[in-house]
Amino acid sequence: MNILVIDDEEGLRRSLCAYLEDLGYDALDAGNGLDGLAVMRANLQDLAAVIVDLNMPVLDGYGFLRQARVEAPELPIVVLSGVGVVDDALQAVRLGAWDFLTKPLHNFSILEHTLGKVMEKARLLRENREYQTNLEELVRQRTAELERTRRQIMHRLSRAAEYKDNETGHHVIRVGEIAAVLAEALGLGDEQCANLRDCAPLHDIGKIGVPDEVLLKPGKLDPAEWKVMQQHCMFGCEILGPLTSTAEAHASCENWAAKDPEGNELLDLARMLALLHHERWDGTGYPFGLAGEAIPLEARIVAVVDTYDALASERPYKKAFPEEKCLEIIRESSGTHFDPQVVEAFFRNTERIRTIRTRWND
Repeated sequence: MNILVIDDEEGLRRSLCAYLEDLGYDALDAGNGLDGLAVMRANLQDLAAVIVDLNMPVLDGYGFLRQARVEAPELPIVVLSGVGVVDDALQAVRLGAWDFLTKPLHNFSILEHTLGKVMEKARLLRENREYQTNLEELVRQRTAELERTRRQIMHRLSRAAEYKDNETGHHVIRVGEIAAVLAEALGLGDEQCANLRDCAPLHDIGKIGVPDEVLLKPGKLDPAEWKVMQQHCMFGCEILGPLTSTAEAHASCENWAAKDPEGNELLDLARMLALLHHERWDGTGYPFGLAGEAIPLEARIVAVVDTYDALASERPYKKAFPEEKCLEIIRESSGTHFDPQVVEAFFRNTERIRTIRTRWND
């Protein structure tokens, strides 16, 4: 370890350096504060402490302390001076000195004790900082792990629902990926796009509550069956709602704009998408008949994406439509079923959408 001695008295400087070397340190020296700063900067990585006089030419000890506190705030600095004593000691400590010794120094063991004390303090500060850094990193890793687990659970839940009428479960993945593309095209932030990618796959989670004879029926549903099918929006919202009671879960759907009491924004978004992805721009959708911008943007995005991918996918009760037919239906539904702005973003990004469909093909 290096210790820097800064003093304009050459004889004292040599004596101090020799004593420090006897203690096992590597001694560095400078005759004034300006030279001391240069030596400090060149050896900062290996510098354990500095001993500095106050009354020196070129740059005095006060000037050195001011600059050293800026450049090396955790470097132990011991002032060794014979001027003014009390007032100078107070001023030196205010400027960043860790301790103060007076000249003449009759017993060098006092210096050894002082150096040991300030270096131990520096070690404890360093270890505490490293502990805090490690603790923060551990908390960050644990938080990220919990977030990954939470998102994975949501993905697996959406896949469980999709297996009822799509064995691969790729429809929900495509909906999430394409929804994120449109969200980005419409100016949503990175976090909002990522949240939509993770939550959009849960839009049809309510299918779990629809009987198979309705969900998988070949051909057209009769009015009673259609009414049952429409309930999947409310079922999905309730599944993702409060766990306290069925009544509270149902009430949360009527009051869908209210936030989750525990502050889970992903759950809020997923619940809203499950409930509102069949609302229509012209107000003829379900379950509430919301119209225009009264429908949250994320739900308007998922409405377009879900319809497009459902049209283009084969199911037990229908054949896949050709792509041109799917695009024609989306275009013709702009301003009635769909938000024209979302449809415009969709057609600006058809190449990216095709890439997603190819990657996650059933």
